[in-house]
Amino acid sequence: MLAIQIIAFIFCFCGLGAAIAATASNEWKVTSRASSVITATWVFQGLWMNCAGNALGAFHCRPHLTIFKVEGYIQACRGLMISAVCLGFFGAVFGLIGMKCTKVGGSDQTKAKIACLAGLFFILSGLCSMTSCSLYANRITSEFFDPSFVAQKYELGAALFIGWAGASLCIIGGIIFCFSIAENSNSARRGYAYNGATSVMSSRTKVHNSVPDKTPPKHFDKNAYV
Repeated sequence: MLAIQIIAFIFCFCGLGAAIAATASNEWKVTSRASSVITATWVFQGLWMNCAGNALGAFHCRPHLTIFKVEGYIQACRGLMISAVCLGFFGAVFGLIGMKCTKVGGSDQTKAKIACLAGLFFILSGLCSMTSCSLYANRITSEFFDPSFVAQKYELGAALFIGWAGASLCIIGGIIFCFSIAENSNSARRGYAYNGATSVMSSRTKVHNSVPDKTPPKHFDKNAYV
């Protein structure tokens, strides 16, 4: 059980790191080389900055000047990724408290509830990250395959794949957390039922032994065996 919790926490921690990296990355979408006239120069954009680079290694990034001029889907992706990072942070804190290898959190039942809560936080974090990356990727693909869209077309950036991988790790780790706690509670219930049956049987035995035998003694005549 302890090894399962450690594996789940490693998955979730790696997923949280990937979500943070994807949120801070500027490569959510990159210019398509197929539609670019100058192949030595490319543009890549993220949630916070727009960057341009060339084959000589020169890069220049410009942040979004105002939030009110940013498109709606970018604002939605920002909120979802920030929510994913915050939920993953609280999930990591609760996961450390609820694991069996730590000495904080109280009794085993309390630690089990805290660990289950950590699993739920990680699952929600993974869902937020997955939704954000999928929403951004859907916008890119819809513009890329739209023949009426004449502006610069973009392709999927590396940050989207990092975000998808991190979301999958968080969801898998959170599910493992919840299932490990459920298995632990089932084993505890089985042990309690067995001990209860033993205690009932022992109590009945004690009561039976404590009750005096009221069967009248048998008196045999001296000619009984004749």
